[in-house]
Formats: sequence, structure tokens, C-alpha cells
Amino acid sequence: MRMNIALVKGDGIGPEIVDSAVQVLETVAARCGHSFAFTEVLAGGCAIDAVGIPLPKETVDICLQSDSVLLGAVGGPKWDGLPGGNRPEKALLGLRSAMGLYTNLRPARLYPALKDECPLRADIVEKGFDLLMVRELTGGIYFGDRGRREGKYGPEAYDTEAYSVMEVERIARAAFEAARKRGKKVTSIDKANVLETSRLWRETVHRIGANYPDVELQDMLVDNAAMQLVRNPSSFDVVVTSNMFGDILSDEASQISGSIGLLPSASLGDGRRGLYEPIHGSAPDIAGQNKANPLATILSAAMMLRYAFDLEDEARMIERAVDKALEDGCRTADIARGEGVKALSCTEMTAAVIERL
Repeated sequence: MRMNIALVKGDGIGPEIVDSAVQVLETVAARCGHSFAFTEVLAGGCAIDAVGIPLPKETVDICLQSDSVLLGAVGGPKWDGLPGGNRPEKALLGLRSAMGLYTNLRPARLYPALKDECPLRADIVEKGFDLLMVRELTGGIYFGDRGRREGKYGPEAYDTEAYSVMEVERIARAAFEAARKRGKKVTSIDKANVLETSRLWRETVHRIGANYPDVELQDMLVDNAAMQLVRNPSSFDVVVTSNMFGDILSDEASQISGSIGLLPSASLGDGRRGLYEPIHGSAPDIAGQNKANPLATILSAAMMLRYAFDLEDEARMIERAVDKALEDGCRTADIARGEGVKALSCTEMTAAVIERL
């Protein structure tokens, strides 16, 4: 296969971790007879610096013409003072919207080699966990009406959450389809005891779930879900929830996994093209120091091979190499704990994965 991949390196550690993933992809391609053509494009703070806006039209056009998109990270304190419509994060929302990417898949599992990094009790850790967060990506409060106005107590700000039946239907189908390939259980997270959008969400998820009699459906309020993720994470298989709840809960899941530097993600729509990125941020405090953990981006590249190109064997090749590197004691600074544990640089960890492919 020949595949055209747009690279959005972005800001902070983004260029370093994307370069790592590209090295891994090129190694896999050479060994398996594939060919990747990479095109770098600007988005985020670096785009603001170069052309004055976070998401140039050329970037959107190239991403739409590519077979897939691999993204590093955007944002940083340098651009924190900019107005909301021109902040680096606007590039992410714009790309997702332009590409029609409404499903965000965020797997979180406890690697046996990193059990000591999990902050949970030993009896919980012993059970392990392997869950998939399915987050709605283009609706909800992040995309609703917002503004400032004069309120009852003076100046106030507001953000509006709205969900259509269609938006809930399609994310629910994505969750049930994913569950059929896993443990056949979906936990739908909402706040139906308070929010009207959550009541619509729950009604719609149940109606779609009736078409999947082989999949167990469980409702859970978001505050209880936050507790259960640390009390009994092994009880979850596929979790489906709204944009804001998914944003928060998936970061919680990353922490009980040992490090946010390990979690990949895939943003998908109706077609095969998608956007693949680590869920961590741009980490400007270590940018350019060769300290970043590249594993989440490397695993995002594996997800890209699986979902965008149907290259399951190649995806598993990368995932097994990451597993083996961790089993062999390879650690970057964020997961290097204890006396005598050497912290590998970003390039050294990348080389360790490539060695084990």
C-alpha cells in the first residue's frame, strides 16, 4: 500500500514525538512492503507565529486530501493571552469539524510492566483493566452558543450545551460496534438526573442499544463514573459519553494507567480518514530537551494503521514492540521510578521500540 499522511507537528514537544512516530512507521513500511508519503502542515501556535491564524486553509485542504492525519500537540503559555477565537486550540476544533470527525476513541489499559506506576490500591491494580473511551467530539458545550452578558448579579459568561438525536445516535452506534469486538459491554455516562441533554442522550442510547441485544448496556451518572474509575476500573469495557464528560474522564483514565504519556487516540468520522494524536498536551516545559515520552504518539500511529488502512498485523507489530520495550525496563522520565532506573531520552525510547519491531 502507498499512503499519504499529513503531519501536524504543532507546538512544544509535538515535533519531537511526531518525528518518533514517523521513524516507527517508516521502519514498519520497509519491513512490510508499504510506502508512506508524509506532508508537513502548520496548525496551532506555530501557525499563528507564521501566518497569524491557528488553522490556515492550506492545512485543512491538505488534511482533506490525505489518507490520514497524524498530530503531535498544540498550544502553550506563549499564546495564552490571545482571544479565544485565535488560540492554538482552535486549530484542533477546526480540523475535527472540517474533517467530520465526531468519534474519539481513547483506549486505556494497565500495562503489566507498569503496575507499580498505577496510583490505585494493590488489590485494584492486581485485577488490571483494559477499557475504551468513546467520546462524542463535535457537539455539546464545546461547540454551543457562548458569550458574555449582563446578568442578575452583573457581568456573566455563558456556554450552552446542545445535542441532537442524530449526534447521539451515531456516537452510540460507534460504541456498540466497538463493544462487539471487545467485551460486549457499553457503559453510557450522562447526568440525566439534572440535564435535559443527558435525558435525550440516555433515551437515544437505549433506543440504539435495542439493535444490539448481544451487548450489555449500563447507565451511569458522571460523578459516579469518576468514582468507579478509581474504585473498580476493571468493570468497564466500552464507555460512551459526551464531549465534555469524555474530555475529563479520559484524562482520569490516563492517570490510573500510569502516565498520560502512554495514551493514544483516534478521531474518526463516517469515512476511513481520521486524525490520530496522543491525548497529552504540548509540555512546553520540556520542549526541545529530548525528554518527551513518544509512546502515546507511536501507539496513535498504530491506531492509524488499524483504523485508516486496515493493517491489523502492522498495528499489532507496533503495539507488541511497545509492550516489549516496557517489559524490558525501558522508561522515559515520566515513568522512570525508583533507584537505579535510567530515564531514556525521546530518541532512545524510539530506538528501543524500533529495535523490538
